[in-house]
Amino acid sequence: MDRKRKWRDLVAVDALEEKWVTRVNFGTRKLAIYDTPTGIYASLALCSHGGADLCDGYFDGHLIECPLHQGAFDVRTGKPISAPASRPMKTYETRIKDGMVQIMA
Repeated sequence: MDRKRKWRDLVAVDALEEKWVTRVNFGTRKLAIYDTPTGIYASLALCSHGGADLCDGYFDGHLIECPLHQGAFDVRTGKPISAPASRPMKTYETRIKDGMVQIMA
């Protein structure tokens, strides 16, 4: 059965850690929600390199650094920006509607 993608409520904007990373469960997935200077972004919470929880990493502006090996990613695109990370992280399109962060999933 092919499920169509649509906007889904994720978390209230007021529940986000201001200018930081918030861990959110979405079904069986753990997501990282980033409050950045240019908006809200979302990715899977697990690093694509070592599987560590990115919510425990260093976050600055648009950069999230893995707490395990210090590989870093741009949260806007998922693109790896420093070794040993070499594969992009899975990101989700986000929007704010009626005080809720929504993702396209």
